[in-house]
Amino acid sequence: MQTRNLIGGQWVGALSGREEPVNDPATDEQIAMVPHGGSLDARAAIEAAYDALGGWQQRTANERAKLLHRLAALMLERQERLAVLMTREQGKPLAESRGEIGYAASFIEWAAEEGKRLYGEIIPASHADKRILVLRQPVGVTACITPWNFPAAMITRKLGPALAAGCTMVVKPAPQTPLSAIALGELSIEAGIPAGVVNIITGDAEAIGDELLSNPVVRKLSFTGSTGVGKLLMAKAAQNLTRLSLELGGHAPFIVFDDADLDAAVQGAMATKFRNMGQTCICANRFLVQDRIYDAFVGKLLEVVKGLKVGRGSDAGVHVGPLINDAAVQKVEAQVEDAKAKGARVLAGGCRWAGPAGLSNRFFQPTVIDGFTDDMLINRQETFGPVAPLRRFTTEGEALRLANDSIYGLSAYFYTRDAGRLMRVAEGLEYGIIGANDGGPSTVQAPFGGMKQSGFGREGGKYVMSEYVEIKYVSWGGVGSA
Repeated sequence: MQTRNLIGGQWVGALSGREEPVNDPATDEQIAMVPHGGSLDARAAIEAAYDALGGWQQRTANERAKLLHRLAALMLERQERLAVLMTREQGKPLAESRGEIGYAASFIEWAAEEGKRLYGEIIPASHADKRILVLRQPVGVTACITPWNFPAAMITRKLGPALAAGCTMVVKPAPQTPLSAIALGELSIEAGIPAGVVNIITGDAEAIGDELLSNPVVRKLSFTGSTGVGKLLMAKAAQNLTRLSLELGGHAPFIVFDDADLDAAVQGAMATKFRNMGQTCICANRFLVQDRIYDAFVGKLLEVVKGLKVGRGSDAGVHVGPLINDAAVQKVEAQVEDAKAKGARVLAGGCRWAGPAGLSNRFFQPTVIDGFTDDMLINRQETFGPVAPLRRFTTEGEALRLANDSIYGLSAYFYTRDAGRLMRVAEGLEYGIIGANDGGPSTVQAPFGGMKQSGFGREGGKYVMSEYVEIKYVSWGGVGSA
């Protein structure tokens, strides 16, 4: 298992010689030591990316696509190894890790083909002896800072389109999950991607981030993480007017109308709420259920939730693994206790799970809470844990008001069988991603991103390619006539 930084095609330690541990959140076992890099390491990676830029962007889109297809194929060939590694450092059930590797590879595959479709234009000129050309060219050296909850997919969703467009990239993975990123670096070398095109550095997030945004060589940075950190990055990006894509926090409402298919709604709720232990940006955080079917929906939801198996992600049949660290568990506990103190009822779970000897205390029981209100923490803060709080509503207008009452605007879900209502609610929700009768809207073909304080920019589909290109206008004079 490789554990060093990838800079300019070489595996290197931090210039300071410092290292930091990577631990299994399920057991606290130390898996590996990785470099604790800083600004000088980031600078070296940026220089390597710049040195590789000219040769990479001069390759044809088809040549770049062949190498990206090879990388995706290698990811699928090594799917089991990558999945086991991910589960060890992140904690999610092994089946989910396998699924993420396939999902991550799909971003590379899609971008490889989209890179071939970065078409230019010829615009009719206002003078007979002129021609107007529009070119789309790679933005240059790019960077990404990625989270721990999807340690492979959040990299490839950025790396694929950057490389396909002709850019090079410096990747800064989360400190909790650097091994998945490093493994992708190994495969990029094996796929034949030239040295310096992909660079991976681990270490001091603030020092590395400062170098990425203060160095004028870096033209674009993509970040997935908290709204608070996103605001800091945005302020620092002003130094060089560095282009940003920000996919930030979410606080998704999940609305169930009284004409919904309740079985489908429960299935969708389970898919979006308890996947990755509730640690997803588009996870449902607030359940709004119409009066007439409230009790029926809660009964069906409880039946399924109580059947979820908690345990180490590598164990057979496990649905809910550990949360990523102690702070994550403490946040979930604080929200649950605050809700109880303010009148909510815990219908299932509500506390940590005491597993067998050898496991950490980072496991939290799948939880259902009845009757959350406006003043509760769980109604304002992103939970990032396996907790489903519910409340009643009466009218469609009330549901929309409650759903939109948030600073966040990443994702929202609703279930109805009324075609008119489906369109009205989809248009009325102030969110960038809408799951209408769908608990799993994420897919490589679609534009993923938020509104309000959930950020800006889109990743996925044809839309992501514009994030990694500059539009250049050429006015060609002196064409004359024959």
